[in-house]
Amino acid sequence: MPFSSLGLSPALLRGLGDKAYPAPTPIQLAAIPAALQGRDVLGSAQTGSGKTVAFALPLLQQLESAAMERPRRLRALVLVPTRELSTQVGEEIRSLGAHLANVPKVSIVFGGVSINPQLLRLRGGTDVVVATPGRLLDLVAHNALDLSSVATLVLDEADRLLDLGFTEELTRILALLPARRQNLFFSATFAPAVQALAHQLLHDPVRITVQPEPLTQPDIQQRAIAVDAGRRTQLLRHLIQQNHWSRVLVFVATKHAAEIVADKLRKARIYAEPFHGELSQGKRTQVLADFKASRLKVVVATDMAARGLDIALLPVVVNYDLPRSALDYTHRIGRTGRAGEPGIALSFVSADSEAHFRLIEKRQHLKLALEQVEGFEPLQTLGTAAPTAGGIKGKRPSKKDRLRAAAAAAGS
Repeated sequence: MPFSSLGLSPALLRGLGDKAYPAPTPIQLAAIPAALQGRDVLGSAQTGSGKTVAFALPLLQQLESAAMERPRRLRALVLVPTRELSTQVGEEIRSLGAHLANVPKVSIVFGGVSINPQLLRLRGGTDVVVATPGRLLDLVAHNALDLSSVATLVLDEADRLLDLGFTEELTRILALLPARRQNLFFSATFAPAVQALAHQLLHDPVRITVQPEPLTQPDIQQRAIAVDAGRRTQLLRHLIQQNHWSRVLVFVATKHAAEIVADKLRKARIYAEPFHGELSQGKRTQVLADFKASRLKVVVATDMAARGLDIALLPVVVNYDLPRSALDYTHRIGRTGRAGEPGIALSFVSADSEAHFRLIEKRQHLKLALEQVEGFEPLQTLGTAAPTAGGIKGKRPSKKDRLRAAAAAAGS
């Protein structure tokens, strides 16, 4: 079914033509007609499923049919969890609306940078704001934004918004919005806190669930390599050089690890940069721009990069450290193999993380053979080491369990 069958205006179809999207994705097919009718939408779909287009097109069509006013009034508000996602979503809305007779003003605002340039850009009003919650409230406090005229509210990556501790900010924002409005709510997962927020927010919503494609789909080759923890960086360097990988996204557990691994790769003359939440916004923007333009070979990132980053033709993702949750594994490997392109998702498994990896396999319905690379065969036998601190969420021993184990050991 083509986009032209969904009731979209000719100007928006031209915008889609510029993007060369071949046909609507399942979430777009279900969400666009419902949103165009003014219905609230509750959508469950994973990153990379086309959610941005699913809410951007109805939002823009409603702006197209509304009378333009001067100064501009804020009509649509999109809340996202991260700075990178705000930029990505905002630019997508701008490009899709480029052919409208009255091109809407789309403002992208986020924290971590000076508020003054954002205040200046909001003079004269705006039609659409794509924002992280904290900075949005800062701008409201500066009287730069008035939320009383918002006709459409979008929550994108709602589960991530709650995971990052934005519950209080969301409550404050909802109190500032008009009671009569359309709500478009998208989330990859529906934990109890997400369900409670959806129940509070939505009125008789159209419920849409798009099942994820199996992780064993042919365009993502998943592999696991057994290696001693202390030799992972050497193995990573060897694989990059031996396979001539053009770009690699490497996931680690902490910002400290991101800095250390990137530094060691640079010393080996592999152009690498860390990517984590404590970098300045300017640095993060530059790293992503260099990576997308292939000026940078390796980005070593924490899980903040596992969602919302769309990097075209990314060939390889490496789990240097395994993710704490099996769901995060899904988001990490989803950075490669996008838009039908092939990709490789590689996990390093050491003796102290094997049990962790087997649990991820079980939850993701996988069974991967543990490979060995010549010259990097593990000296520590897998299955013999005690698990490290942390591990899969929900599987760490409680304080009582540790006390019981200590008491049992003392009595033996």
